[in-house]
Amino acid sequence: MFTIGDFARHGRVSVRMLRHYDAIGLLRPARVDPHTGYRFYTADQLARLNRVIALKDLGFTLEQVGAILGERIDADELRGMLRMRQAELEAAMAEARARLAQVGARLRAIESEGRMSTQDVVVKRIPAVRIAELEGVAASFGPQDITPVIGPLYERLCGRLEAAGVTGFGPGIAYYEDAGKGDGSVVVHAGMTVPEGTAVEGVQVRVLPAIEEAATIVHRGSMEEILPTVQNLAAWIDTNGYRSAGYARELYLECPEDPAGWVAEIQEPVARAGA
Repeated sequence: MFTIGDFARHGRVSVRMLRHYDAIGLLRPARVDPHTGYRFYTADQLARLNRVIALKDLGFTLEQVGAILGERIDADELRGMLRMRQAELEAAMAEARARLAQVGARLRAIESEGRMSTQDVVVKRIPAVRIAELEGVAASFGPQDITPVIGPLYERLCGRLEAAGVTGFGPGIAYYEDAGKGDGSVVVHAGMTVPEGTAVEGVQVRVLPAIEEAATIVHRGSMEEILPTVQNLAAWIDTNGYRSAGYARELYLECPEDPAGWVAEIQEPVARAGA
């Protein structure tokens, strides 16, 4: 048997917590010395302690935990509940990381107001290119809505191209258009340049038309942090006698596993202001 201190140490909980669980009948000690009042526990009781802590971490109240354990939940059921909660927490963490990246990008855009560099903007013709593509709809053009859509599209697209034995495809080209619903939603096109004659079931192959005049700028880093770059481009367009002529394309030049190492060229169609 273990003293309450030893049991707390093995269970990675506090003595105070064990005393509380005893008081509310959630985890009684195996034996209480009638003379000293000392509590003693057995190693077998660690299993119940683990369930109590796991259920509490799932968001159940201690009263609810007692009721669940009273129904003798088995290990498989508990494992399923924990895996579901784990997935929820991981999704929440991913969302929080994305939101943090967006806040950082917005902050950098604010900090660079009035001193944006325009020396990297190049106006050029973008030739037509053959691509294989999949498409989806994002709720808005914001990174928080685009990223969850475009990532899976590229995963499926590359998987289908590889499964079909297509070689030499890439780089990736993404382009966008209004969904036409009047709610700000956007059609996301995730494309890969492919050789002539490419045909893959479930994948649209098309020739993306040339852009006769595009203002281009190179973005380095995660696409979730693209805001300062595109606002730099917007400043250049506005101050150099141009107007935007539609959504920009994104040409992914380098896409290492770490998004911080990405390199993409932003290609925004433009026309002379007043034209």
